[in-house]
Amino acid sequence: MKERDSESFESLSHQVLPNTSNSTHMIQMAMANSGSSAAAQAGQDQPDRSKWLLDCPEPPSPWHELKRQVKGSFLTKAKRFKSLQKQPLPKRILSILQAIFPIFGWCRNYKLTMFKNDLMAGLTLASLCIPQSIGYATLAKLDPQYGLYTSVVPPLIYALMGTSREIAIGPVAVVSLLISSMLQKLIDPETDPLGYKKLVLTTTFFAGIFQASFGLFRLGFLVDFLSHAAIVGFMGGAAIVIGLQQLKGLLGITNFTTNTDIVSVLRAVWRSCQQQWSPHTFILGCSFLSFILITRFIGKKYKKLFWLPAIAPLIAVVVSTLMVFLTKADEHGVKTVKHIKGGLNPISIHDLDFNTPHLGQIAKIGLIIAIVALTEAIAVGRSFAGIKGYRLDGNKEMVAIGFMNVLGSFTSCYAATGSFSRTAVNFAAGCETAMSNIVMAVTVFVALECLTRLLYYTPIAILASIILSALPGLININEAIHIWKVDKFDFLALIGAFFGVLFASVEIGLLVAVVISFAKIILISIRPGIETLGRMPGTDTFADTNQYPMTVKTPGVLIFRVKSALLCFANASSIEERIMGWVDEEEEEENTKSNGKRKILFVILDMSNLINVDTSGITALVELNNKLIQTGVELVIVNPKWQVIHKLNQAKFVSRIGGKVYLTIGEALDACFGLKV
Repeated sequence: MKERDSESFESLSHQVLPNTSNSTHMIQMAMANSGSSAAAQAGQDQPDRSKWLLDCPEPPSPWHELKRQVKGSFLTKAKRFKSLQKQPLPKRILSILQAIFPIFGWCRNYKLTMFKNDLMAGLTLASLCIPQSIGYATLAKLDPQYGLYTSVVPPLIYALMGTSREIAIGPVAVVSLLISSMLQKLIDPETDPLGYKKLVLTTTFFAGIFQASFGLFRLGFLVDFLSHAAIVGFMGGAAIVIGLQQLKGLLGITNFTTNTDIVSVLRAVWRSCQQQWSPHTFILGCSFLSFILITRFIGKKYKKLFWLPAIAPLIAVVVSTLMVFLTKADEHGVKTVKHIKGGLNPISIHDLDFNTPHLGQIAKIGLIIAIVALTEAIAVGRSFAGIKGYRLDGNKEMVAIGFMNVLGSFTSCYAATGSFSRTAVNFAAGCETAMSNIVMAVTVFVALECLTRLLYYTPIAILASIILSALPGLININEAIHIWKVDKFDFLALIGAFFGVLFASVEIGLLVAVVISFAKIILISIRPGIETLGRMPGTDTFADTNQYPMTVKTPGVLIFRVKSALLCFANASSIEERIMGWVDEEEEEENTKSNGKRKILFVILDMSNLINVDTSGITALVELNNKLIQTGVELVIVNPKWQVIHKLNQAKFVSRIGGKVYLTIGEALDACFGLKV
C-alpha cells in the first residue's frame, strides 16, 4: 500500500467494524480505494525483502569486536613503525620527537613576525600572571613564591608537549580553592606549614599521574562525568566561596574560619567586624579593586586597549607597594606580604611524602583535582581552538598537563592548569603559538630572581582585590539561563553543584552534581519515552503524532517507537506495561465509539532506535506478544538492528510472531493488510 489517501483513512476511522470479519471487509474497502494492485505487488515483494533481515549473517561477538579494535590499534602502530624504519635516521628521530613533543612540528615553520606577536602576548600575560599567581598561592594556603614557581616550570613543559596555541598555563582560583579546602582538613597550614606543603606537592604528583594516565590509556571519557551544566554550577559556587574568603584580606582580619561554606564564612566576617578590622586596609583594597574593574570595562569597550586590563593588576601592585612603603601604612594596621623567597624553583622530590597515613585521602583529592583541572583546561583549549580553526588533541592535552604537574611536583609547583581569563588575554594580545607561554615563564623567572625583594611592602588587600576582580568571569549567568531554557534536568545538576559548594563543601558540590547527572541517565534508561506514530499526509513517512498533529493514524493499527537505545532489564517491564496500557486505552475508546466492537488488529513496534536487547528485554517482548494474542491483536516488528534481530532469532521470537519482521512501517502495513485480505 504505497499510496494511501488520507481521506480514505479518515472516512474509515469513523465507520463501525462489528467484528473481525467486518474489520477485514472494511480494510478490503480501504485497499480497494487506494489500489489493490499496489498491495498485491507489495505482498509479492515483502517476503524477499524481509529475508534481508532474517537471513543476515551473524554479528560479531563482543570479544571479536574487542579483538578487532586492539588488532586495529596495533596494526596502525605497526604501520607507523614500519614507515619510520624506512626513513633515514635523522627523519626517524624527528618524527618520534614530533609525536611526543609537538613543538618540534610548529617550530620548523616559526618566523620572526610570529615571535614578535608571541613576545608581546607573553609579556602582557606575565604582567597579569605575576600578581595573580601570588594571590592564588595565598588562596591555596601556601607562601606567595609557590604561585610564581607554578608559573615557571609547568608552562615550559606544556609548551613542549601541548597542542593548544593559546592556552595560558599556571595556577587558577578553583584548583587553589580545592587544594586549600580539602587538604587543610588533614593538616593545618597555620600550625604545620612544612607538613601542609608536602601534602600539596604529593597531591599534585597524584593529580599529574591520573591526568597522564587518562591520556595514555584513552580514558578521557572519565572527565565527561562532570557535565557542562555541573561545571557551570560548580564554578559559580566556587567563585562566591573564593570571594567571601577574600574578605579576610580585604578587611584585614586576623582570625578567620577554615570552613568554606557560606554560613561559616559570613559568621566569621560578622564576628571579626564587631571586634577588630582595619579600615585603612579596606579602603586601600576597595580603591584598587575599583581601579581594576574600571580598566576591565574600558578594555571591553575599546578593543584596542586590551592590554590595559591585563597590566592593571601589576600597576595596582606597584602603586600600592609604593604607597605603603612611603606612608609606612604597615605600621598602622595594613598587612603586607613581607618576605618572598626568590630564585629558581628548588627541587622538591624529597618533599613528596608517600609514607603519610593520609595517602589514600591524598590520592582521592588528587583524582578530584585531576578531573576538575582537565575539564577546565580542555574546555578552554577547545573554545579557542575552534575560534582559530584547528583541532585540539584531547589525549595529548591530558598527557601534557599530567606530565607538567608530575614534573611540577618535583620543582616546588602545585597543581596547574589552563586559565580562562589569562588565555583570553593571551588570545587578545595576538599570540601565535605556545611560545607565549615560554616568554611568560622566562619573565616570571626573571621576576623571581630580581623583583621579589620589592614585593615586601605589597599589601595583602591588593592580592585579595586581584582575586576578586577575576571572579566575575567564573560566574556565567547567561549560560545558566540558557541551560534552564534547554534542559531542566541539566539545570538541576547546575543548581545542585552551585548550592552544594555554597552551603556544604567543594567535594559535596561535585558529588551532588555527579549524582544528579547519573540519576538523569538512569531515569532516562528506566523510563524511556514511547512515541505513537502516524503517516505524514502525502508521504510514506511516519512521525510522532504529538509532535506532528497533522499525521494520520491507520485504522486498526497502533504504531509505537521506543525512544531508547537499549531494551534491557532496567526498562523492559516499563515499556511492556506502557504499550499494553496504550492498547487497552485505545480499545476502550474504540469500544465506546463502535458500541463495544473491537477494532485494533495490529501493533507495529518500530525498533529503529534500539541497538541492543538483553534477555529481560526479549522476555518482555514474549510477554507482550502473549498478552496481545489473548486480546486478538498481532505484533509486528519493524527495522530491528543487527544485534537485535540476531538475538530475537536465537530466542525463537521471530517464529513466535509468525516471521512478521519488515524493513519499513509502510511495508509492514502493506503486508498486514494483504494477510487480512
